[in-house]
This record gives sequence, C-alpha cells and structure tokens, in this order.
Amino acid sequence: MAQNFAHGNHSHTQKNARNSGGRTPRNRARRTLSQNFLVDRHAVELVVKAAAPEGLVLEPGPGEGVLTWALAEAGARVIGYEIDSRLAGRLAARTRDDPRIDVVRADFTTVRAPREPFAVVGNIPYSVTSGIVGWCLRARGLTSATLLTQREYARKRSGDYGRWSLVTVESWPWFRWRLGDRVGRESFRPVPSVDSAILRIERRPTPLIGAGRSYQELVELGFGGVGGSLRASLRRRYEGVDAAVAAAGIARDAVVGHVHPDQWIMLWERLCR
Repeated sequence: MAQNFAHGNHSHTQKNARNSGGRTPRNRARRTLSQNFLVDRHAVELVVKAAAPEGLVLEPGPGEGVLTWALAEAGARVIGYEIDSRLAGRLAARTRDDPRIDVVRADFTTVRAPREPFAVVGNIPYSVTSGIVGWCLRARGLTSATLLTQREYARKRSGDYGRWSLVTVESWPWFRWRLGDRVGRESFRPVPSVDSAILRIERRPTPLIGAGRSYQELVELGFGGVGGSLRASLRRRYEGVDAAVAAAGIARDAVVGHVHPDQWIMLWERLCR
C-alpha cells in the first residue's frame, strides 16, 4: 500500500473511483487506510533492487502481497504487518504454506522491534509515513529502511530540493538518507494524484561518536528559527559561533534549511565537543 511522513505531511489525495461512490467495504477501507496497491512489476523490481533484501525483513502494509513475494523470492524472511483484517486474512491464507512469509494482523507502528538485525521494506501509506519513519529511526536493530513514499516527501527528506529537514539533520550522525527511483502514479491502483519515489534510509556502520543529546539540542535550537539566520539562532546559547560557522563553510546569513547535514556535524564538533 502507498501512504506519508514526518512533521505534518498527511496529504494523500487520489482520483475519484468510477464506481458506486466508494460505498463498498473494500472501497471504504481503501479511503480510510490510504490503500493504493502496487501493480507494476517493474516498480516492484526497483524496490527490491534498492532494498537488496537478506535476512529478516519487516513489511508495513503488505496489502495483496505483490512486494511480499518478491522480497521472499529475493532471499528474505518476511514478516508483513497488515492493519486491514480482510487483506491480512486473505494474504495469510495464500502464504500459509510458505515458510519464508509470516503475516500478522497489526498496525506496524505499534509493534515491538525485533532484537535481531532487520530491514524494513514497504510501499507505505502516505498518511502514516511520519509514524513509520519515526518507528524505523527509533528501532535499534534496524539496518535499513527502503520505503516507497510520496515523491515530494522523499525529495524533501533526501535534500533533493537543496534544502534539509529537521528529521534528516537530526538523524544524520546515525543514518544516511538517499533518494531512489521515481515510481509514477500509474503504477498503483487506485491511481493516486501524485508520483512516488523510493526513499532509502541506511544506518551508518560507524555512527558519530558522542553525538547524543548535545547534537540534538544544537539542531533543535538552529531549527527553532529565532534570529533570522542559523548563526543568529546559535549565538543565543553558544560561544564561538562565528568561527564555527566560518570553519564549516556556512554563510553568515544562511537560513537553517540550506545548511548541509555534514556542516551541522562540523558545527557540533566545534561548539559541543
């Protein structure tokens, strides 16, 4: 299923179905749960290639199981968490004899993360992207998340617009964010009104040592927006900001969104270590 992500992105519109007004239980579920099923085999192949699945893979919202089977065929042991009881029951029945696949009727954002290393791969609902991404970032055993999201969201989180979001910057010492292939709206049924893209989040094998609460406080202050520029915001609390900004190659009047995450690391090393 396709759906959305952090900090208030809850806009998943879709073309009106040409049927009985969406009054059947199936159509009501699609609207309520933002269900847009992936039907394009090439798009499935793009997701699997980006994920390079192995070992344990958790799939939020497997829906009708198109991606589920592809992940299993690629060598993964898949646990799919489906909130729609009708879909969960049907997929569980179809995969009952497949030891590679386990289907659980549950809301993915409420489940406990496995203790063993695992990846997350899914065509996720736009309306709950924030909750799913946040879950992934908090899960200690997560190695990577390969998510098919609204394309605008994926571009914002990966810096493709030349701007960087709070979520990306705040998690940068521990995670890399990368924009993958575009997947057109015609690859889904029902057809949404926007295109999707693959967003890849990878845990760094060697995180930035010592970057804990002090790094997050620095970033939160900067994104607080007081002062008109990042430099002005940080000078309210830290000493040596002018020298740190210059050393990081940041313009004195730079606004927070235009500062690359690597430059934030340099600021933290100068101001907090």
